[in-house]
Amino acid sequence: MRVDIYRRAEHDGVFSYLAVSEGKPIPQEATSTDWESEARALEIDETAVALPNYHIALPLEQIAAKGYAITALKDMTASRHPSH
Repeated sequence: MRVDIYRRAEHDGVFSYLAVSEGKPIPQEATSTDWESEARALEIDETAVALPNYHIALPLEQIAAKGYAITALKDMTASRHPSH
């Protein structure tokens, strides 16, 4: 499956990330914040239990349930840009 990744700054250089199926818009309930494009058409394994670079657990389950997958709040303090 391919996804588009978006990010938003939280505080102190910490980012949260949002993944949606490639080419799909960000769902209405997640559009109230300013998301920046981070990666387009990122290929993820259909059996992936996490996207560790983006601190997203169970990405496919989250996308199936609500149309997007998002960084878990408990991971926010460790969530830095993947290149850092």
